[in-house]
Amino acid sequence: MAISWVLAADSSRAKILRADNRVGPLVPIEELEHPESRMKDTELYSDEPGRTFDSGGKGRHVMENEVDAKKEESIRFARALCDKLRQAATEKSFDKLYILAAPAFLGELRECLDDNVKSLVAGEVPKDVVKQTPEEIRDKLPDFL
Repeated sequence: MAISWVLAADSSRAKILRADNRVGPLVPIEELEHPESRMKDTELYSDEPGRTFDSGGKGRHVMENEVDAKKEESIRFARALCDKLRQAATEKSFDKLYILAAPAFLGELRECLDDNVKSLVAGEVPKDVVKQTPEEIRDKLPDFL
């Protein structure tokens, strides 16, 4: 009997659900949160941006932070999820994986999934459904997993 896992995720929360048979309901396995992805950039940076003088005059302006802190936190969360999936795949916890994620976050997940997990991905849905119930999430998937 093939076990399917479903990952529903956005940049700050994720649900891992399991389907024990091809038409059965989704059973929650784990919920994860990454509240740092919901924080404002100003809350994530320890200092105010520096100031600099214009090279050709007396003007002065604020230097921008080079890295978007929210984006960094989103990538950090995607990597943590990818590590969890890699470990579960190595332990043969699932045979198929369906990923439903907010479009931008789906791209971040694709970048960090290893080849073993990628080979188990049976479908992707670029929708943010993580706040929905398991029944609502199940409705977004194929009838037969």
